[in-house]
Amino acid sequence: MASISLPSPQTTFLQTLLKHQFLPSVKPSLKSTSLLGRTAIITGGSTGIGLACAKLLLSLQLPHLIIATRSSEKGEKAASELGELYPKANVEFWRLDLNSYESVRQFACRCATLSSLDIAILNAGIMKNDFIANVSTGHEETFQVNYLSAALLAILLIPVLTASLSNGPGRLTIVSSVAAVTTAFPEKDFVPIIPGFDREDNWSSSVAKQRYDVTKLLLLMFMFKLSSLVKAEDVIINAVDPGFTLGTELFRNISLAIKVPMWPLAKLIAISPEKGAWTYVDACIHKGAESHGSFLSDWQIHAFHPIMYTPEGDSLMNRLWGETIRELECDEKYIISDSK
Repeated sequence: MASISLPSPQTTFLQTLLKHQFLPSVKPSLKSTSLLGRTAIITGGSTGIGLACAKLLLSLQLPHLIIATRSSEKGEKAASELGELYPKANVEFWRLDLNSYESVRQFACRCATLSSLDIAILNAGIMKNDFIANVSTGHEETFQVNYLSAALLAILLIPVLTASLSNGPGRLTIVSSVAAVTTAFPEKDFVPIIPGFDREDNWSSSVAKQRYDVTKLLLLMFMFKLSSLVKAEDVIINAVDPGFTLGTELFRNISLAIKVPMWPLAKLIAISPEKGAWTYVDACIHKGAESHGSFLSDWQIHAFHPIMYTPEGDSLMNRLWGETIRELECDEKYIISDSK
């Protein structure tokens, strides 16, 4: 059953988190799973869950992996070390800066030169404690990286993934968070909505954390709309929550005032990057057409944010989609014609 067909969730973030961390569903087996003959891209693949996912994909006999990240030093180091661990695989580093639309477009053009692309996992994300305006776009940086640039990359990769059908449908998995389904979403009433994310007034550490949660909700809304334009037999599009994970760089920019009280709880309930990576592989390999347009959490199809089940939410998602397409200077016909 797709996410949109499930009942609107009534649980709090803490209830959901504790259930997933302490009473998780049964983790699916990867036994007999083989990725021979496939090519995969993972953004943010040089550290944390992304790097753990890269190792897991290669352990499943993936012959060609592209690590996409902004830091050349980290990307080249990760690709080199992975290449030594898996000498039969072709592991490459391709630079991708999600602070730049031009970098995203150049990266997508390079992807189009591949003989095939079967799997794309959009894992890269940030959480900025301070309000920082993107130099090239003027948008707040967490919003820029987590939502706008991720949306642009997803759109541009659809025709590339569609062209690689020898191994079945292409797979596009976008990393979200279970926090996305419980966030307050204060920007929902702004018209237009995108400029509302560029307001610096009343910014604080708590607002910064909420901004991260909201960008993950926006990704769910975007993914749901994108999946309605692309057939599952061409590209299966879904979103995944890896769970609360330590050993990533996501929290490196948040203040000590938040880190210190969080640390004991994090040590108690957080999972490893390796387990988080398992959720990625489950989403982009094991889950099939039934997951198209859905959000996956705790190995299962999970409900969306309550607002996505309301007429208000439907109007909001359509408005967000229209503003996003205009911001990214994309043509909706480009998505449909290249996928249908």
